[in-house]
Amino acid sequence: MKAQPENHQAMDQNETNQNENAQASEIDYESFSEKLDSEQNPDTSIRSDVSTAALNRIDELEKQLATMKDQMIRAVAETENIRKRSQREKEDARKFALSSFARDLLNVADNLRRALDSSTHENTNDPAHLKNLITGVEATERELLGVFQRNGIEKIEPLDKPFDPNFHEVMFETPIPNKPAGTVIQIIEPGYILNGRILKPARVGVSSRDSGQPPPPPSDAPPGGNIDTEA
Repeated sequence: MKAQPENHQAMDQNETNQNENAQASEIDYESFSEKLDSEQNPDTSIRSDVSTAALNRIDELEKQLATMKDQMIRAVAETENIRKRSQREKEDARKFALSSFARDLLNVADNLRRALDSSTHENTNDPAHLKNLITGVEATERELLGVFQRNGIEKIEPLDKPFDPNFHEVMFETPIPNKPAGTVIQIIEPGYILNGRILKPARVGVSSRDSGQPPPPPSDAPPGGNIDTEA
């Protein structure tokens, strides 16, 4: 009868040992399972780091793209504004290029109007009035030529100078004693040039060769030819 307690103690000890062995087996299994997962997926942590870096890079590139797009839009707008401003300036220059020249001509027109207003039927036969009128018109002409000169227009008066087909137009030819052939002997209408370019050729009379004179040297241009009338 004394052996029963000892048997119960032995059974309890065996049960405790079995429970401890089972718990140890569960712990070993979990460790083994984790170890096995890590061995089967060794790049899981690396893949997570790469994904995060890629997302950060994508976000950075999107921000750069937005900045560059904004800069491009601003640049296009600025270019368009410059183009429109240049077009307006070009149109203004074309419209008002002659404003200074026209302003100077106003004084000439006013002086001519005053000269006409001062002439009436009663005083046209007065020699003193006619003399004053002529003096006034001459002064107006000098003022007009001054306006021309300030704006680059020069008057051509080639009297007694060699004929130049680039600036002169022959209206007639006649032999003149003691005048070399091709000399301008009369100015019918003066010519005008603008900054060296012909506006209007001077219409002139030219001395010709008489029977006792040798022929003139050949010219590259015929008389009255090669006249640049483009302004």
